[in-house]
Amino acid sequence: MVYFLALVIGIITGLRAMTAPAATSWAAYLGYLNLGGSWLAFMGYRFTPWILSVLALGEFVTDQLPSTPSRKVPVQFGARLVSGALSGAVVGVDGGMLWGGLVAGIVGAVIGTLGGAAVRSQLATAFGRDLPAALIEDAVAIGGAILVVGLLR
Repeated sequence: MVYFLALVIGIITGLRAMTAPAATSWAAYLGYLNLGGSWLAFMGYRFTPWILSVLALGEFVTDQLPSTPSRKVPVQFGARLVSGALSGAVVGVDGGMLWGGLVAGIVGAVIGTLGGAAVRSQLATAFGRDLPAALIEDAVAIGGAILVVGLLR
């Protein structure tokens, strides 16, 4: 189950890079994950979930801008890989599977990045514009993150 949740949180990272770290930070802060004694303990500190949530909200806004680069360009793709690795590791460390969670998070980030771009493109074509597709993607990312946090509980 740990690997599955790390994979799913990685997929969410591929959709929105900051949503998964914010969600896993809230899970740690609320005590759903035990990160004490690990190098990831900072994810459960008092201000970390708030800071990451503000960054996630900023990403939801900037994603709607036409000047925002594709998630598949190297910098954007790399950020998703790092974010997926972090989020997957947070899920994995509580189950004693830090490295497995990290790898599953990276694999999920690749799936979410490439798959999310393809699905969003198809939805945008079907709607005739990008905004409805982007809002659906936002909803999937938020809903998926809430589901993973709920399962971690």
